[in-house]
Amino acid sequence: MWIVWLLACAGSADDDSAVADACADVPVVTWETFGAGFLRENCQSCHASTQVDREGAPTEVTFDTAADAWVWKDRILARAAAEAPTMPPLAGTTAEDRERLAWWFACAEEGT
Repeated sequence: MWIVWLLACAGSADDDSAVADACADVPVVTWETFGAGFLRENCQSCHASTQVDREGAPTEVTFDTAADAWVWKDRILARAAAEAPTMPPLAGTTAEDRERLAWWFACAEEGT
């Protein structure tokens, strides 16, 4: 499965060419084409800087912009793109969206 493979390889210098090769075969996923909508619909009810009732989410963990999300990339992937995600806590995401999330962070240029 793409998610597991990309998560295992993303960020590893030894696997940069393998990730680049794998990324050549997936759709282009960016903040504009996926990230903004995914985070707005699944995360910002607690992780928007303007959210008053954050349901216990740390105030420093916000996903208002692509740059905000990239700061928390590893944590987002671990919590929201896993086979059994723990975020969002109330409503699950589809396997397809979790795969797109992994593609975004593994394949897009940082901050896009």
